[in-house]
Amino acid sequence: MNDETMPTEHSRVIRVEAPYFEDLKVGQLYADAPAVTLTAGHAAFHEALFGDRLRLALDATLCEQVTESKRALVHPNLICNLAIGQTTTPTQRVKGNLFYRGLVLRQPVFIGDTLRTSTKIVALKQNSAKPGRDATGLAVLEIHVDNQRDETVLHFWRCAMIPCRDPGAVTGANDSFAAIPAELEMERVEAAVPAAWKLDRFRREVPGEHFAGIEVGSRYEVEGRDCVTSAPELARLTLNLAKAHTDAAASAYGQRLVYGGHTISLASAQITRALPNLVTLIAWRSCDHLEPVFEGDVLQTEFSIEAKHSLAGGGGLVDLRARVHATRVEPAQTPGAKNTVLDWRVIGLMA
Repeated sequence: MNDETMPTEHSRVIRVEAPYFEDLKVGQLYADAPAVTLTAGHAAFHEALFGDRLRLALDATLCEQVTESKRALVHPNLICNLAIGQTTTPTQRVKGNLFYRGLVLRQPVFIGDTLRTSTKIVALKQNSAKPGRDATGLAVLEIHVDNQRDETVLHFWRCAMIPCRDPGAVTGANDSFAAIPAELEMERVEAAVPAAWKLDRFRREVPGEHFAGIEVGSRYEVEGRDCVTSAPELARLTLNLAKAHTDAAASAYGQRLVYGGHTISLASAQITRALPNLVTLIAWRSCDHLEPVFEGDVLQTEFSIEAKHSLAGGGGLVDLRARVHATRVEPAQTPGAKNTVLDWRVIGLMA
């Protein structure tokens, strides 16, 4: 016999709410997100959304020849998207992510690996008051991602804009962001290149242009554009709790805000059309969201080669700077107008 009874009007109601800017404290640590074991299902859904042509995430035979792992490589953008999604407990009310800094993929991730993420509040700064606008503040998060062997897979910072509970709040929060590194040290990036990978095999097996043929200063304009679709589905796949991505009423724009990683992943897919022999992505020097992106926007990428760094064992690292432009379909502005929405400085590995 079950002795439980139906709730009455006197039953306790537990309201599950997201924090406001005033609720955040420097030093707070969030490690509550579920760890996630990455499966072929995750990889297939991610590929269906973006159509990225990164070879090692698609070709199991080539991947084994290069990495000597019998498990398929997980696309680095899927790792980043999941890591960011796992950090969103304190930023569920986010109005927008301003930047990412210092992101380095320190270990490759393969299908079957399990990732867990911890997030620490390291700086808080209230935005200057503006007439007619409710109070908001910037929260800088330091993020660590580990695998099932307790190896650091990823480490970076991101900055989120969070509303205040009190629209007229004066919190006094005015932390400096100076401790966030403005630039990556190349020694850290080079150390993240998997020493056991056989880049010579990649060069031998894959025809076309490799590291030696890439010229600094080259500028690429990718003609093929992509329409943003299934934005809430990516947020859910990656455990992203930010309400603005799934609920138009929670957005400052009156429509759902597309998660920034969606824009980044489409930019990456367009880059691999121009550089089909990228081996993988290793690091982000910076990533700045300049304008919002909405479902139905059509995105186009242009990028340039800013620098090359040769590796002792052959091949090398290439500095790319990508700018993504959005053509609005919905009347968030004049239909057909084009906005620059992303400035992404990423480092790729080539054989």
